[in-house]
Amino acid sequence: MAQSLELRFETEAGKALTLTVDQPRVDLTEGEVESGMAAIIASDVFYVESLPLSVAKSARLVERNITNLYEA
Repeated sequence: MAQSLELRFETEAGKALTLTVDQPRVDLTEGEVESGMAAIIASDVFYVESLPLSVAKSARLVERNITNLYEA
């Protein structure tokens, strides 16, 4: 089962950005995710339409099951 961590941010203008991390550590805590998202905002590296990220909106773990039905 493939797992990813989706981190959702917004700019002051309400524009959204989602960062996806494949195969995150399985024992992540809410506090670690919150502080990591705060560090991403503080780094001032990501912009949406020339605006920096300003708000950490949410984080979620996403799991996918893939079943190959046909492969040539």
